[in-house]
Amino acid sequence: MLRKLSLSVLALAAACSSDAGQSGAVDGATWFEGARLITGDGSTIESSAFLVENNTFAWVGEQGGMEPSAGAVRVDLSGMTVIPALIDGHQHIGLTNVKDGTDAKANYTREMLVEHLERSAYHGVGATVSLGLEYDEPLAFQLAQEVIPNAALFLTSGRGIAATSMAGPQQDYRIGIPRGAMTEEEGRTAVRELNALGSRIVKVWVDGRGGRVPKVGPDVLRAIVDEAHANGMIVVTHVGTTSGLADAKDILQSGVDGFVHTVRDRDVDEEYLALVREHPEVWSISNLPGDPLVLDDLPWLAETLAPFQIESFREQIERRQAAGPPDPNSQFPLQCRNMGRNHEAGMVLGVGTDSGVRVAWTVHTEIRDMVSCGLSRMEGIMAATRNNAEFLGLDDLGTVAEGKSASFVVLEANPLEDINNTRRIADVYLRGERIDREALRAEFMEGTR
Repeated sequence: MLRKLSLSVLALAAACSSDAGQSGAVDGATWFEGARLITGDGSTIESSAFLVENNTFAWVGEQGGMEPSAGAVRVDLSGMTVIPALIDGHQHIGLTNVKDGTDAKANYTREMLVEHLERSAYHGVGATVSLGLEYDEPLAFQLAQEVIPNAALFLTSGRGIAATSMAGPQQDYRIGIPRGAMTEEEGRTAVRELNALGSRIVKVWVDGRGGRVPKVGPDVLRAIVDEAHANGMIVVTHVGTTSGLADAKDILQSGVDGFVHTVRDRDVDEEYLALVREHPEVWSISNLPGDPLVLDDLPWLAETLAPFQIESFREQIERRQAAGPPDPNSQFPLQCRNMGRNHEAGMVLGVGTDSGVRVAWTVHTEIRDMVSCGLSRMEGIMAATRNNAEFLGLDDLGTVAEGKSASFVVLEANPLEDINNTRRIADVYLRGERIDREALRAEFMEGTR
């Protein structure tokens, strides 16, 4: 059912695109040639050509392998690199006002959600997946059915499920949003409610917050998984910070489809790794912690963030640099090791940012972090494209291939040489339409201080 939903959304995109009014619309056939093409499945075509027609890739191959029709518009991409549009598999959008840095339930409006999806598109993200904390569920699910010009597609798991509504994330502006499920029947009821709203993803927080709040137990989680799978839904769990290793072992045996975050309380052991190898169907959308920014990142961020935020980031970077190398047992080195061990054990990894004020752009720093923790540059790109698309049932996204949605990013430099080049964006095309990044940038900076 998740597959059918994703395909219907993209079919709607194709049907609506001619009326969308999106800047840079491609009418008829457009022939792109000359770029290095990183297809998203591990392959590279050094001198590529591809035909976009009716919002999809009609042909993809080597330059010279086909001659386009005389009426096709030709776009020369010589010297550029093309990658599939990125997918952020773990977001929480709408609660943060990026312009002023505030977090509040009052921020959760249609206008704020759309702005966050536009910010995603600006940074080359073709689809954003919000895993819980939808303060206004009807609004979120309505938006998930829409195709918005100049914006990423939106998927959501609704409010999500925790042991109680107060047992999910503990920030003031997030408390009380999740559904509560202390019993198996409550878990099944929560899944049925989400299914009735149109969700195809179930998010469950398995986290007692160090004993401060109740935690979804193994039997309740299994009931949630059973009910979800009976309704064609996938289940994604949040791994806690204080009993993460023990919880992750239970999660791996519960039948879930995947989890977000890595084990965060200690180094994983051989028992855990054996379970990973026994359950290759369980995937992980990692979200590495800490502040990944360096001073060289700030000019890039200044394109879309207010000056006061750039100055705040500068101060954070300088404090971190003055403090010296991190303790090997602090969160980033620990999670980095555990992510690498997941990868070595055969777990397929995706990319998610779990971000608030850092909406959209953090997908690039997350890919960079994953590469620094042992993934190859190609594997980092695949994690944010094909892998996420396969996990989430986004069949038309994730790779540049015939019949897929024409959603891709044109880069000025090769990310296989330097993974930071994923952010050197020349153009973004979503569903066959060129995104007006200049207009979006002006919108993002209006009224900032």
